[in-house]
Amino acid sequence: MISTSLIKNLHLNPKEVRIAFLGSPTMSARLLETLVNEGFNVVLTIAQPARPKGRGQKMILSDVEEVSRRLNIPCFTPNKIRENYEFIKPFNIDLIVCLAYGQIIPQGLLDIPRLGALNFHGSILPSLRGADPIRRSIIEGYKVSGFSLMEMVDKMDAGQVFATDEIEILDANYDELCDKLTASLLKFAPVILTKFLKGELEGVPQDESKVTFAPKIKKEDEKLNLDLDVESFLRWVRALSYHPGGYLLINGESLKIFDAKFHSFDVSKPVGTVKEVLKDRFILQLKDGDIEVLEVQKANAKRMKVRDFLNGYHHLLNEVLS
Repeated sequence: MISTSLIKNLHLNPKEVRIAFLGSPTMSARLLETLVNEGFNVVLTIAQPARPKGRGQKMILSDVEEVSRRLNIPCFTPNKIRENYEFIKPFNIDLIVCLAYGQIIPQGLLDIPRLGALNFHGSILPSLRGADPIRRSIIEGYKVSGFSLMEMVDKMDAGQVFATDEIEILDANYDELCDKLTASLLKFAPVILTKFLKGELEGVPQDESKVTFAPKIKKEDEKLNLDLDVESFLRWVRALSYHPGGYLLINGESLKIFDAKFHSFDVSKPVGTVKEVLKDRFILQLKDGDIEVLEVQKANAKRMKVRDFLNGYHHLLNEVLS
């Protein structure tokens, strides 16, 4: 267990501590760049391997690997970190700092740095342990989101918590909430890491009786469920927007819904019926009311406002989405 009293007695200069940074997506890359710009001594990074994307299946580097190359920081991309982490030992790492790496870190790797391993987890722990806390916070109707600076242990998101940073979710969709969280994190992280490395933070064990979980959103979860009430349906729309996008089927083809809002409590048509078409929206019947659909994407087309969608789809009224 990480002891901040021990760290304090070491009389560390926070900017000389040798850090291994683990992360992969844009949010992680922005944190990496911020820490380096703030003078933290990141000596290597570990990111997910390049993946094939798009119609041409071109290999695309993770954002963390892209930034690492630009900053001339060695970046390692093992396919399975549990089987391949010996490369870290020659770097004489003092501390691991992690944000959204994407693989479970083995205890053998966690034991290497003398100061332990820290993770910025995207929820206020012990709520929403797991792979998809930001999306799940929207789906479950949480009022706040944020980050917890926690000790990494060989149990999912179960380590002691050193600090938290909260923001209100309000009506943000997933991408908007990620942007808000990232902006807040880039201010929070350098300050709180400095405090940690000066031994000024006390770790607090998590209350196991309050633990909830945030399992990863699967491909099948992207199909929106018409059995949900209006409020729950709209939360799923927001949680999947803009990526990957929740969808319904219209004439057997996917129609992604990226933006929608409550319209009324009227229930006068079968669930899934397009009951009214207006200039820039259409009204979709759900089981306990209806919603205004504002932004969509047809299969093999770009995301568009409903006004533009209607220019090419003239027979939407009374269609039944499934």
